[in-house]
Amino acid sequence: MASPATAGEVQDEAICSICLEYLMEPVTIACGHNFCRACIAQYCAEKGAGTPLTCPQCRAQFQKGEFRPNTQLSNIVQKLKQLRLKQGKGEKEDLCERHEERLKLFCEEDGETICLVCEKSRDHKSHTVVPIEEAAQEYKEKLQGALGPLRKDLEEALALTSKEKKKTTEWQRKVKNKREMIAGEFNKLHTLLREEEQLLLQSLEEEERETLQRLQENVTKLSQQSSSLQQLITEIEEKCQQPVVKLLKDMKSTLSRSENVKLQEPEAVSTDLKNVYKISLDMREALQRFGVDVTLDPDTAHPRLILSEDRKHVRRGDKRQDLPNNPERFDPCVSVLGAEGFAGGRRYWEVEVGDKTGWTLGVCRESVERKGESTLWPVNGYWVIWLRDGGYRAITPHLTPLPVSIRPSRVGIFLDYEAGEVSFYNVTDRSHLFTFTGTFSGKLHPYFYPGLSAGGTNAAPLIICPVPAQAGGNLGP
Repeated sequence: MASPATAGEVQDEAICSICLEYLMEPVTIACGHNFCRACIAQYCAEKGAGTPLTCPQCRAQFQKGEFRPNTQLSNIVQKLKQLRLKQGKGEKEDLCERHEERLKLFCEEDGETICLVCEKSRDHKSHTVVPIEEAAQEYKEKLQGALGPLRKDLEEALALTSKEKKKTTEWQRKVKNKREMIAGEFNKLHTLLREEEQLLLQSLEEEERETLQRLQENVTKLSQQSSSLQQLITEIEEKCQQPVVKLLKDMKSTLSRSENVKLQEPEAVSTDLKNVYKISLDMREALQRFGVDVTLDPDTAHPRLILSEDRKHVRRGDKRQDLPNNPERFDPCVSVLGAEGFAGGRRYWEVEVGDKTGWTLGVCRESVERKGESTLWPVNGYWVIWLRDGGYRAITPHLTPLPVSIRPSRVGIFLDYEAGEVSFYNVTDRSHLFTFTGTFSGKLHPYFYPGLSAGGTNAAPLIICPVPAQAGGNLGP
């Protein structure tokens, strides 16, 4: 539903846009605009013969003499004149405070509305003045033009805020996972490395606090910018709906504020963990207490795999060997298992991967399917990590990236059957890579996949390293 017209708008309709006075003997031309009969007649007379006549307001062409008296509008003008004489204080806001004349003009230099008497005064005599309707339309267009960039800045600010909040959530998730890993590793050692655990947790906590503080500062600054932008947009939108006098008040200040708005992008905050949380040499020494002598089971090896005589090396051959298709043998998966099966206790072994560009290591259930394709997920009985396409991953449904700062040439694998954990270590820099947690049943075997030969670049074997079992280890059954 259309909003009701204001008194000012009705009064504007009764003003002749040529003389800027109340209409005298109003006449209507072809386009529908109204003028004083004398004003439009003079306007036509001033045009040279043969020059097309155009409406002073909308520039539509009309024919000389095509004037229709507008009696109804004439009556309205008379009533408005009478109302003006009776108007109270509530209407005085549209009158010049100095001369009590109607504010019909706008001074460009001073940025204020003035009356006809003000225009002739010394204060405004040399200034550029225009009808207030023309000035209002011009500045309204400028204000509306300023809304576009402001809305765009607001949209960008809100998007950046959302992005920073997502980064905060992701950062907290990373910290949570890292905290759980650190706590889990040190729980294995109980009091042996408690002091080191506390130091590392403190370092992580300080890093978390610093990064979260910077991220939160970004969110706060962006929220403040968003609030300021929204406030300015609301102010401009409200101003555009105001009567012309109020609209033009403090116009330069409003435009200046809208033009000087500049969105400040947030400080770049890295959410990569800076510190490398390494397990000390003592950890490896502790794990070696549970060392086990792993050998490869030739009955499980895919026909393309070549095992060394001592069953400690495995590499991919160039052609398929003629081997019995026994139920234990992997095919088509080019894998092999360790001969030893573990149904309890703690076990630790190490595998030399050297400079290989692809491999998969871990443990699997003895009952896994050997003759078909299978996804190497825990739900299918596999707890493994791999190197592929330059990236180290734990094989979970979402392929969890591993925190590798120094390329491992040797990988340590620790199985704690009762705890339901399989942990992997970068022996090269003594750091923890990943820990699977779950519940085990049946026997588990070491799992080996040497990867594709990749034109000879990945032809080197996986080598099971000797890990001397030390006294005191809880080897279990």
